[in-house]
Amino acid sequence: MADKEKEKETTTPETVLILQGGGSLGAYECGVWKTLAKHNIKFEIIAGTSIGAINAAIIAAHKGSNNSEVDNEDSAKMLENFWLELAENITPTLPLPQQFSSTYSTDEMTAVFASMYSAIYGNPKAFFPKWIVSSFFNYFFQPFKPLPYPLFDITPLKKTLSRYVDFDILKTSKNRPRLIVTCTDIQTSNPVIYDSKNVDINAENVVASAGFPFYGISWTQQNNKYLWDGALLSNTPLREIVFASPTLDKIVYLVNIFPHYQKELPQDIFEAWHRARDIIYCDKTDSSIHLSRIISRYLMLLKEMHELLATMMTTKLNDSTSLAENHDKQQQLKTRFDKMEIEYNKLVSFRGAVIRKIIRIERQEKTPFLFEDADFSVSTIKKLITQGEEDMEKALMENTPSRLEDQNKY
Repeated sequence: MADKEKEKETTTPETVLILQGGGSLGAYECGVWKTLAKHNIKFEIIAGTSIGAINAAIIAAHKGSNNSEVDNEDSAKMLENFWLELAENITPTLPLPQQFSSTYSTDEMTAVFASMYSAIYGNPKAFFPKWIVSSFFNYFFQPFKPLPYPLFDITPLKKTLSRYVDFDILKTSKNRPRLIVTCTDIQTSNPVIYDSKNVDINAENVVASAGFPFYGISWTQQNNKYLWDGALLSNTPLREIVFASPTLDKIVYLVNIFPHYQKELPQDIFEAWHRARDIIYCDKTDSSIHLSRIISRYLMLLKEMHELLATMMTTKLNDSTSLAENHDKQQQLKTRFDKMEIEYNKLVSFRGAVIRKIIRIERQEKTPFLFEDADFSVSTIKKLITQGEEDMEKALMENTPSRLEDQNKY
């Protein structure tokens, strides 16, 4: 009975939520979580990079009345309040004059004005424009001097995050999801992974994942390392999840902020940059999943061979040989088998998890715009939240009842 229980335990998959980076587009992930929370879907691991790491931290370590586990209602409310606090009300949403309506949409113009506002003034709850204070007079007299780096200080985001998150909960509660956030080491180009199972994650670790250099946002110094956005290496940290938790298979919910498919071809340089940006940061984990399944098949074959050898070890050798020769051969085989057993157990234990099922939630764009991920206007934030809610509902409908059957089965 104990062996059966052990076998069942080792084959029970973890349910994982992966949240990508994407600036203000992270509000879409807020909508996704609102729907997941409404359906009371539980996760063993919540992982993210960049703004996805911020969202993941609020979900996994949100402040609330129940510290023992994720309270879905509290976490959804906390995450939405966080995004509404980041949203700015300065950018107006105005109908366009008739002569411009055929060329520009209202959403596109809102994104233009909102991103321009962010580029100049930053966001008081997320990033502060250092360059205005420190360099205005220098650049007035030296207009051709390159812009300094960093342009923005990310300290306000750390302060805002601390109002919604209690990282001590991750240390004291065994029922909270495991939080994994990813960063990039500037000097070595290596990933830096903060995993609540192994380290005490704090606001500094999470904010380090959101230092996006292309927008001039500052790096974070941690333990003699200088860290940038985790999306520079991988905007979909599925591989990092597999390596961090290699012994259990996975059922993965993956939020893809950047669209895979766009029918229209770019018509100008900004549209070309926009589409290239989408391609760089969209989910590209299909090859990893395919490789995971191939490895699983190899391991199943190896397991059968291992069981066959183990069976052979228990059978008697040829009775025609002498008892002494029989004993010596058995000892030699046992020595060789014991060495193989050690290597076999290592390989099986650290084989890398198999992705049993993946549910993708894909954001689609009605109005592509290069700097849409810098649009923090309140109208856009609310639209993104609603879009995320609706898309998650559709994804659940497409994966039900098979998804529910999977949950009951495991």
